Amino acid sequence: MQNMKSNQQKGITFIGLILMLAVVACIGLVGVKVTPAYIEFFGVKKIIKKIGNEPNFNEMSKKDIMTMFDKGADIGYVKVIKGSDLIIENGAVTAEYQVIEPIVANASVLLDFKASTEK
Repeated sequence: MQNMKSNQQKGITFIGLILMLAVVACIGLVGVKVTPAYIEFFGVKKIIKKIGNEPNFNEMSKKDIMTMFDKGADIGYVKVIKGSDLIIENGAVTAEYQVIEPIVANASVLLDFKASTEK
C-alpha cells in the first residue's frame, strides 16, 4: 500500500480576504473619525490640570478660571468647549461634554468626555 499525502490547501480564501479587509477598513474609518475628538479632549484635560496646579487656585474667582481656560483653549486649538461651559464648584473645575461624530450616512458615534481637577 502506498502512503498517500493529502494535498489540502491551507490559507485564506478570496472571499475571506475581502471580508477581513472590509472589517479592518471599518475599524480604521472609525479610528480616523474619532481621533481628533480624543486629541482635543487631551488638550482640555491638560488645560484643566494646569489650572488645578496653579499655586493660587483656591483663591481664584470663577471669572479668572474661565479666562485662564479660554486662553489655554486658544493656544491649544480647543474649540469644543469654552470657559463658560466649565462646572466650577467646591474647589474643583470640571469639564463635561459630548461629541457626536458622523461616521457614514446616518451612522454616528457619541463620545462622552469628562476632565476634572479632582484627584
